[in-house]
Amino acid sequence: MSSYDVAVIGSGPGGYVAAIRCAQLGLKTAIIEKYSTMGGTCLNVGCIPSKALLDSSHHFEDAVKHFEEHGIEIPGEVKVNLQKMMERKASVVEQTTKGIEFLMNKNEIDTYQGVGSFKDKTHVHIASAEGEGQVIEAKNIIIATGSKPASLPFIAIDKERIITSTESLKLKEIPKHMIVIGGGVIGLELGQVYKRLGSEVTVIEYLDRIIPTMDAAQSKELMKVMKKQGVKFNVSHKVTVVERNGDEVTVRATDKKDKEVEFKGDYVLVSVGRKAFTEGVNLEAVGIKTDDRGRVEVNRQLQTEVKNIYAIGDVVKGAMLAHKAEEEGVFVAEIIAGQKPHIDYNLIPGVVYTWPEVASVGKTEEALKEEGIEFKSGQFPMRALGRSRASGDTDGFVKILADKKTDEVLGVHMVGARVADLIAEAVTAMEFRASAEDIARMSHSHPTYAEAVKEAALAATADRALHI
Repeated sequence: MSSYDVAVIGSGPGGYVAAIRCAQLGLKTAIIEKYSTMGGTCLNVGCIPSKALLDSSHHFEDAVKHFEEHGIEIPGEVKVNLQKMMERKASVVEQTTKGIEFLMNKNEIDTYQGVGSFKDKTHVHIASAEGEGQVIEAKNIIIATGSKPASLPFIAIDKERIITSTESLKLKEIPKHMIVIGGGVIGLELGQVYKRLGSEVTVIEYLDRIIPTMDAAQSKELMKVMKKQGVKFNVSHKVTVVERNGDEVTVRATDKKDKEVEFKGDYVLVSVGRKAFTEGVNLEAVGIKTDDRGRVEVNRQLQTEVKNIYAIGDVVKGAMLAHKAEEEGVFVAEIIAGQKPHIDYNLIPGVVYTWPEVASVGKTEEALKEEGIEFKSGQFPMRALGRSRASGDTDGFVKILADKKTDEVLGVHMVGARVADLIAEAVTAMEFRASAEDIARMSHSHPTYAEAVKEAALAATADRALHI
């Protein structure tokens, strides 16, 4: 039997990063993955393939709608080759997952393919797809099995016409009318992909706004822009029935006046969030409990009730984000090695990769009001930037919320071109507890989108933005 200091169950962003950090710290490490490729949901059927399709569809939309205004003329009709687009996406996924295999080899991490399940608190049984099994021993075990798409109890996902994000990433045709149930990150991103490619897209959201966990100003701006792009929205709608009849799918819902409305399309994308996935891990064998949402219960060190067993990423509380899982993977590795790491969960940024992009870190305006914290707000529109006008990306804004007394930045909320990258400036500033004035006094390159951050900070400092 092979023995290890650490065994990691699951090779998504949390799991593989945890394994690498453990190996860097001199711990003999193994990683167990049930699928034939490493990288988990994110690399295989999540973050990476969806961004590949977002980028490809964005190029197509630019060619159809915007090239002419840039003086670029294309003879003949611009067409989508969906098969080739999907092949490119698959190639990106393959390159990325093979990169993880390379990192495992580089760091001398033993990899096992199969379903990992607990025999006891220091032994993991690995069952291969062929039915063969083996057991490894580990002083410490990290559960990093991630999540899977959630659904509603009355919806039968058939993976053909009634689909989740997984199936939407490998469609063989462009839907005529895609109905998206859920106005969160996943539904909006994939809805925008197919809208660009020619689908009619209708979004149905139970709450009164889209991206409800983000600042209300971001929700309002993104809905306004996506409506302009042709996406139809139905907020405050409760879906009650989803039925398929051949190639047609019917969705019935009740609106805020309790009136029933009906939608018909050829595809329904169910994107009502994700749920923790621990199926087959046999938590019962070691007495580990889960909460009412199936998440593993952990303490501040991310330890379960069994002190040598840890859990990270989507299987524990908190935002279901790849970068949050990565931070937790490093955190647990360093805890096991006897170090004293920290994670500030308030400074885990959230991003929506639509175009314009949406990015946020820290407290929203709504949260500050609810907590009774006095704050000041500075906002600057992207349309006032020379860089935005040059690129034609004039939608959006940057909003900075700062403490009214101390001027410390409490939250930064952005909508616009490349804000998924730009939010890192806000995270850095807030990690060092910068004030709005600190950011306002820093030089920002011209012309860039980042100038909007400086201008918003100026607006928050003393209402003295220079370019509005």
